[in-house]
Amino acid sequence: MDGGFWKGTLVLLVCTYTAEASLSLHMDDFIKAVKRVEAQDPGSKPVAVLKRLRRAAGLNDAFIQHFLSDAATSGPELEANLSAYVHKAVHHSVQEDAREEGVVLTSDGTTVALRPLLLGLEAGFLSKTRGQARGLYHLTLAKDLGLSLRRRSNRQHFDADGCWDNLTSPRVFTLSAKPSLLTTALVNGGMDGVVLGMEVSGKARQHLKLSSLLTEYYNHQLNSEGLDSAPRLISRRRRENFKGLTLPPALARWVVKSVELEQQLGGNPSGETKKQLRALVRNRLKAFFHTVTGCPPIIPRCMWGAEPYRGTPTRLTLPLSFMYIHHTHSPSEPCLTFQQCSADMRSMQRFHQEDRGWDDIGYSFVAGSDGYIYEGRGWHWQGAHTLGHNSKGYGVSFIGDYTARLPSQHAMRLVRDQLAACAVGGGRLASSFTVQGHRQVVSTSCPGDTFYEEIRGWERFGVCRNTGIPAGIVEKK
Repeated sequence: MDGGFWKGTLVLLVCTYTAEASLSLHMDDFIKAVKRVEAQDPGSKPVAVLKRLRRAAGLNDAFIQHFLSDAATSGPELEANLSAYVHKAVHHSVQEDAREEGVVLTSDGTTVALRPLLLGLEAGFLSKTRGQARGLYHLTLAKDLGLSLRRRSNRQHFDADGCWDNLTSPRVFTLSAKPSLLTTALVNGGMDGVVLGMEVSGKARQHLKLSSLLTEYYNHQLNSEGLDSAPRLISRRRRENFKGLTLPPALARWVVKSVELEQQLGGNPSGETKKQLRALVRNRLKAFFHTVTGCPPIIPRCMWGAEPYRGTPTRLTLPLSFMYIHHTHSPSEPCLTFQQCSADMRSMQRFHQEDRGWDDIGYSFVAGSDGYIYEGRGWHWQGAHTLGHNSKGYGVSFIGDYTARLPSQHAMRLVRDQLAACAVGGGRLASSFTVQGHRQVVSTSCPGDTFYEEIRGWERFGVCRNTGIPAGIVEKK
């Protein structure tokens, strides 16, 4: 053969390797990989694509095959580099060094495990009955919940989140808390698998490409009204959609059945009786539901690019008695994307640290109009938001100037209903807590005239008897 043949072959191999090596662990890049799988077999149905992805990821154990067919018969294997990428992106595990594998970063700033998402979609597409999909909950959440709930050391770690090494081209995700069997990413993927699996069940959607479905769900662009006018089926609504589909008693039954099936298939009987297992699952699911349906999604500091706290923070004595409402005034416009909200958080932190000389961003939490709460000083550390009252309550600010307009209804519900309920349920706010506007305790126009009139109608709104700053108050910033 002449040298031209080998040269062309070498170029093809290099290009193929480079294309696959350039794919990061971002959902957008995973969708590119899905498009390549679809292109190899034009006209293939979503189920066929999902089976090929499952085969490449090695998701073909007895538990999965009990509900889904053997992936080994799903047609030709993917090319080597594409198969390796899919395996890395989909095969989930938590390493001893706290690295979580098999997860991807989405455009809205959340991290999702792909295994439960894809298994839920396959179960949904196989269903012929609307609203029913055999094995949907077992494959997405119930099995992992069962494993986690039965380990006492993990029962308080349903919300173990983490940080990416790079937000533009993410490749390594490291958990911030103690490694857990049930991480935030695994729960996000499980909820998405339930929501999307239920959505496609029994529907004539076989003509729809899997890549298009994922793009519509994870990459929806919000308009100026934020989530108030957004469609129902988008990733930012995963918690409310999951809550609407899932009843705690039903999930408890699926968890028990998953544990029993796993024991049956593995020949590893449990020491608990069925009655004991049911009681254990029922009791511990309360904490899970409080976290995923009673609390708002919170973007951790590391994800928005926070600088370290300067000095030594002061720990709060919980529970607190107040929630103080602010607006940022500047930035003056609501933020509608993870990227813009994160930039606003960094801008405010720089202003507070550099211009005002504070140790950190002053607020405890900040509400964006993108559907998320952003962590400031958080649940445990005293903020610098309401002079003279920082040790008494959390300071929660809304990004934007609300002198003559209101935040989105969705953003207000996140704070008024979910963040507050989450704080009470977690013992961080007293059950008798009071909501107050910043202006009620400090001489300021914050949180803006229009917004202040709004919060006066909130159920927890309270009138402050002391409207001045106590004399001699000196607080750590």
